[in-house]
Amino acid sequence: MFSRQALRSVRTYATQAPKHVVVPIQLNGLAGKYAGALYSAAVKNDALNKVEADLKGVKASLGDASVQDFLANPILSSSDKASGIEALLKKSSPKGASDLTKNFFQVLADNGRLYETNKVITDFLEIMSAHRGEVKVTITSAAPLEKDLQKRLEDALKASQVAKNGKSLVIENKTNESILGGIVVDFGDRTLDLSVASKVSKLNAQLQESV
Repeated sequence: MFSRQALRSVRTYATQAPKHVVVPIQLNGLAGKYAGALYSAAVKNDALNKVEADLKGVKASLGDASVQDFLANPILSSSDKASGIEALLKKSSPKGASDLTKNFFQVLADNGRLYETNKVITDFLEIMSAHRGEVKVTITSAAPLEKDLQKRLEDALKASQVAKNGKSLVIENKTNESILGGIVVDFGDRTLDLSVASKVSKLNAQLQESV
């Protein structure tokens, strides 16, 4: 359940945006609500690119143990939270974070939600990806793909109906030894499983049926 204060802050951020702002995708959970509200406010202030840059800078700082400790600490005083946010944004945005980003982090701090920072940023970046009409394509293989095969796959994906519909493809490669061989392609809400593991599983199922 969301606290009344948290929901009130999210609604406040959302109502600062124009009435006709539509968030490209609706994400579940409190982090998704905060991210959607920040997107709406950034649209109103013509600050999408700046806020995105600020948040990417913060995300790059999350590997620092001291930053993680600060965000996860539930007993900091208001003044410590304020100074911590100032230091974090100064470190992650050397040229200066936008006032919108500063105010948003203060909202998270006031509601004791700084520990949600990584989730909020991840959801905001996902909203921005949808805003740009991007479709994330993940190619999973047992071992890194050879360059020639990688290029042929990318060319095929770019010639697919998804790309022809005006979508921009963002291709990511992952390795997972458990698929044994072949590839698994995830794009949009679809999965194309051409892995050896999948074929073995289907063969086992067929053998069980024949017993």
